[in-house]
Amino acid sequence: MLKEFKEFAVKGNVLDMAVGIVIGAAFGTIVTSLVNDVLMPPIGLLLGGVDFGDKFLLLGGGDPGGPYATLAAAQEAGAVTLNWGVFLNAVISFLIVAFAVFMVVKGYNSLRKSAEAEKAAAPPPAPPAQEVLLGEIRDLLRKRA
Repeated sequence: MLKEFKEFAVKGNVLDMAVGIVIGAAFGTIVTSLVNDVLMPPIGLLLGGVDFGDKFLLLGGGDPGGPYATLAAAQEAGAVTLNWGVFLNAVISFLIVAFAVFMVVKGYNSLRKSAEAEKAAAPPPAPPAQEVLLGEIRDLLRKRA
């Protein structure tokens, strides 16, 4: 079993997958920052200074009782909240990541299709000289017989 694991771990696919996971995690961090620090502030400003990260619905009071000015204050008081603003930020992050992955897959498929089209349009390679000579010998032997 250890030998099988070594063979699996040493294969190039495992390394490719590990690199993809690390890059994906870093890309997720960048997208989260893009949403929270670049996209949402102007959107909030256009909507009258709204910070979506602090938007929540109070479900149950904490100690001391509400209302709470921020989500952090509600959580510190132990209040039960429905954090719809944080969820909205997560949905926007997901849409950005999904669109980026879609564009990468679309580009890959386009390149693959163009490479297949070029391969199909190219004339077949000429047979090696040995095969040509053997074909000539075969034809001469048929003529003699």
